[in-house]
Formats: sequence, C-alpha cells, structure tokens
Amino acid sequence: MTAPTEPAWLPALFSMSPWSPAVKEALYAVFRRDFVDNPACYQNCEVWFFPERERGKELIFWHLVEREDPPRSGNRLPDFRRAERLPWARAMLDHLDDPAVLHWDYAEGDGDIHTYVWLQALDYLIVMKKYRDGRRRLITAFWLEYENKRRKLAQKHAQRLL
Repeated sequence: MTAPTEPAWLPALFSMSPWSPAVKEALYAVFRRDFVDNPACYQNCEVWFFPERERGKELIFWHLVEREDPPRSGNRLPDFRRAERLPWARAMLDHLDDPAVLHWDYAEGDGDIHTYVWLQALDYLIVMKKYRDGRRRLITAFWLEYENKRRKLAQKHAQRLL
C-alpha cells in the first residue's frame, strides 16, 4: 500500500524530538499563532475556545497536544502523534474547499451539533461544537490511531446533517 499524498498546503509535522520544555513552548507558540493571535474561522464564522487556563496555558492547548492516560484517570500526558500535527489544524480550517478535507455537522446523542473536519487520508481530525449563530467552539484535534475510530467517524459522516 502506498503512503497517502499530502496536500501541498499542509505544513510539515512539528519536530517533537527530543521532548523538552522548549519543545512544549514552541508548540504553544504555534497554537498562539494559529488560534489566539489570528483566530480561525469555519465557513466565515468564528472558531473560539473557552478562556480557562491550566498550567499557565489555555486549557484547549492541552487537548490539542496531550491525551488522557490511562483513560478516565484524569491525568494527561504528551501525545506526540497529536502534538506533531498541531500545525495541521489551522491549515485544514483554511483549506475546507480541498476535497482532501471532509467536513460536516453531526447531531450527537445529547442534541449538540458537532462539526467534524477530517483529513481522512492522513487520519487527523478536528472536533468543534456548533452554536446557533454559526460559531464553532474548538473541542479537540487528534490523530486517529485505531481502525474502530475510523469506522465510527465514517458512520458519522454517512449520517451527517445535510
């Protein structure tokens, strides 16, 4: 099987090695550049996040570069696959017209509408909550590691709101 072709607009993976406080600060600079200093849009509507801070940074930043480990323990650890793709999030939102980027709204079981932005060939996903005024709140973004996650996401795409 051949490796998927990366779109020309997609930034390079962020170098995570060796992991250090300096790498974490450089990742935070990418987050600030892409989401704080120059807020993103989704279909001409603001993409925002809650302003809560933890460990001196916006809480959403940690959801973009860490994962809960072990699941449901409440402890978060660096997720190198997630973090190295952080520069992709803004680029994907800026290139929604590219057929490589699937994006859709889906009605979750609790009634919330979530917007999914999926670079399917490279297994990277952004999840946002849609509000009535069209704005989207950034919830998380991550690399899809498991086939069952891909299948569930494909099912959500098939059942998307039109």
